[in-house]
Amino acid sequence: MVVLPASSHAAAKIQHLISPGGIEAWFVQDATVPLVAMEFAMYGGAAQDPDGKAGLANMVADLIDEGSGDLDSRSFHEHLDRRAIELGFSVTRDYFRGSLRMLKDNKDEAFDLLRTSLTSPHFDGTDVERIRAQLISGLRRETTNPGSLATRKFLETAYGDHPYGHQSGGTLETVPAITIADMKDYVARVLTKEHLKVAVVGDIDAASLGALLDRTFGALPAKSKLTAVADVVAGKPPQREFIPLDVPQTVVTFGDPGIKRNDPDFMAAYVVTHILGGGSGSRLYREVREKRGLAYSVSGSLAWMDHSALFVGSTGTRADRASETVDAITSVVRHMAENGPTEQELDEAKSYLKGSRLLSLDTSAKLASALLQYQLDNLPIDYLERRNAMVDAVTIDQARQVARRLWGDGLLTVIVGRALQATAQPVAATIPAKAN
Repeated sequence: MVVLPASSHAAAKIQHLISPGGIEAWFVQDATVPLVAMEFAMYGGAAQDPDGKAGLANMVADLIDEGSGDLDSRSFHEHLDRRAIELGFSVTRDYFRGSLRMLKDNKDEAFDLLRTSLTSPHFDGTDVERIRAQLISGLRRETTNPGSLATRKFLETAYGDHPYGHQSGGTLETVPAITIADMKDYVARVLTKEHLKVAVVGDIDAASLGALLDRTFGALPAKSKLTAVADVVAGKPPQREFIPLDVPQTVVTFGDPGIKRNDPDFMAAYVVTHILGGGSGSRLYREVREKRGLAYSVSGSLAWMDHSALFVGSTGTRADRASETVDAITSVVRHMAENGPTEQELDEAKSYLKGSRLLSLDTSAKLASALLQYQLDNLPIDYLERRNAMVDAVTIDQARQVARRLWGDGLLTVIVGRALQATAQPVAATIPAKAN
């Protein structure tokens, strides 16, 4: 057992644990309450869905805890309920993720249930068809959901045939085509130790945790068999797409290429994006909602993946004010690109971002999730300690430069609803492109 503390006092609570079997984890021992929370991820999410099988990873995540080992689906969930164990799986574009939360006294059973889910899932035909029917029902509902249609069209416009442009939940054509053999193949290719990242927070000592990690993940295959995913830049703006849908409220999704997490400009981009679209104090909120009353809410944020990044925003508005709303958003974004934020906006954003992050890590589960994300982003173990200094270091010149880099070319915009056809016409960029 190796436990490597971080080098500084503030981050010393976060330990880099290496189990006897070589499983690594970021670990915070906290006996405040008798709970243990674990988050883990393996590289190879929905981007690993084969052609024509979009939704495969998502279907695996929905079925992997529907019976495993000696337990059928009903018995498996009865064990979870009896011990108040929370176990769940999900997928992102790049990762297959798992979450486990339990009382300290139930940790052995909780980790055993996770182990069997990963190593011996049943994928029983009856359970597969039940989950498939649920997924297809949800996909049918999405065909009349303006938010779902806008998001789907936005990703298709941004990424085309790249795996990031495919629907992680699948489509009405692909989900029926997914077989049990496909799911077993995905498990064998993706659920391995090679790219495993783990974060644990709670009332457990390092030796006990190391043993549980070995018992849970030790039998997984050592190597993954992944399809390479190429780096990609989202489709060049400006572009507009219109999807007619007879609904009372028009939905608008807008965005453009973002900045990846490992980019030197990331923190400046993070701060200036908060100024533009982060909550009720943002420019978009003030101009679109408060001054013009065009929408109840409007926001925008950065989204980053391993092979690309986006700025994405959204709002909803009355059908007869859709064109005005899109024009207002475009104007606010253009002004930010041309002029950047003010000194006051920058100072207020820094103050908020420094305080809000620590306040958001108020439970073991939230802290474990954050520690896992920091690992996936290849950040140092003392990132939490360094973060506020990084925010403070953003200058007004950096913020203005990155605003032009982010939004200088205009926006990708998708409008879904009864919008006038005129609002769906492409608009030329008003700011010349600038080399990054």
